[in-house]
Amino acid sequence: METEIKFGTSGWRAIFADGFTYKNVALVCQAISDHINAQKVQKSSVIIGYDTRFMSEDFAKRAAIVLAANNIKALLCKRNTPTPVLSYEVRRSKLTGAINFTASHNPYNYNGIKFSPSWGGPALPQTTNDIEKRCKQIKQVKDITFEKALKEKLIVNYDPRPAYLKAIKKLVNFKALKKANIKVAVDVLHGTADDYLDALLDEAQIKNKTINKNRDPFFGGHSPEPSKENLTELTAIVKKESCKLGLATDGDADRFGILDFNGTFITPNQVISILLYHLNKTRGWTGIVARSVMTTHLIDKLAAKLGGIEVKETPVGFKYIGEIMEEFPKQFIIGGEESGGLTIRGHIPEKDGILACLLMAEAVAMSKKPVSALLKDIEKLTGKIFTERLNFRLPVEVMEQFRKKLKESDIKQFAGFTIKNKITLDGDKFILDDNTWIGFRLSGTEPVVRLYAESDTPAKLAKIVKEGKKFVYGK
Repeated sequence: METEIKFGTSGWRAIFADGFTYKNVALVCQAISDHINAQKVQKSSVIIGYDTRFMSEDFAKRAAIVLAANNIKALLCKRNTPTPVLSYEVRRSKLTGAINFTASHNPYNYNGIKFSPSWGGPALPQTTNDIEKRCKQIKQVKDITFEKALKEKLIVNYDPRPAYLKAIKKLVNFKALKKANIKVAVDVLHGTADDYLDALLDEAQIKNKTINKNRDPFFGGHSPEPSKENLTELTAIVKKESCKLGLATDGDADRFGILDFNGTFITPNQVISILLYHLNKTRGWTGIVARSVMTTHLIDKLAAKLGGIEVKETPVGFKYIGEIMEEFPKQFIIGGEESGGLTIRGHIPEKDGILACLLMAEAVAMSKKPVSALLKDIEKLTGKIFTERLNFRLPVEVMEQFRKKLKESDIKQFAGFTIKNKITLDGDKFILDDNTWIGFRLSGTEPVVRLYAESDTPAKLAKIVKEGKKFVYGK
């Protein structure tokens, strides 16, 4: 049975030896080549990167061969490379695009392909739709030997690391970091941030203990996601060694995880808010903030209090935040998603976990305050905000019933609150009375419903989450 190639919010992903095979990788790369060549670009060049998963470098080599056979120059990375590094290099060197072999924060048995066009951000739907369509039409994948492609310089071994490190040093206040004399703990989760995040901290003269630098395709037995549950080892080190911060990145270093000095996990919602506050206070930045539809309204409240800041709401998927950044490059301040991605003005239209970690270190260094104190400063302006996110894996029939109910229901109240507004930008989000909202998103690839909720008291939050569960299961 043939595998259907379907791109999600961030590329095509599949399970090893099931959908993710040499045959399907070659097929997708031929479709990408056809997509590029159809645009009649003169002297196309594509950088090819890969993460630390099993055989990622072998799949990258296969991709380089397919591109070379299609007369597209393949810049093949010499080592595993973070997603934001590839994005930066596309823009810096004005490349046609990037192909990255990664399944990001997914478990070890997945791999995937991310494609970024010439703008450096994740491919938008019109691009991925075209690639999917071309996958179905391909009769034969073009071929060339690796040796011949090297000889003809259609494949070139490439190192994008130095240019990226230089760019980050312009975005982060290294003088402030050097003055601060702080110590941090770092977990790169066996991923691509090894010798990137720790190297930059070394250069900033920040004492750091970095763990899980070794390549482990099993990621220590859990997914390479910098979640609270996966950072227990880092938490213990932060507490034991009296670190000011715990910093973590996912498998391809585009997502971040942050711990306070006492091991408290700081949610991405809180991190984005802290960095908005920090950038406004230390750089004087005003303008536009972009956040995805299910990301905290703490950002909105803070923007209103700081003044001169407009919040733009986007569908889920960092490509949409990237679009806002491209449209308003000078006004853009920060863009972020509750799933752990952000970027700032002057950088790339793609998530960067390395930058996020360094900016949090900068915020602590410059304020001379722990993260918890920065959050209290924000709360003085905005009041408290409490958030919740839950995933429900449903039987297919229950999922379909819920899908139908969302489509057809015209409810006016939820958990005793009046529904003031319904946002269907991506999923269904109900804006309720009294600083409260609840949202539902259905996965496009599996029978999972995600519930998001926010309120200004724990009691209200618990009430709407309880009703949300009942709403999902039809009780």
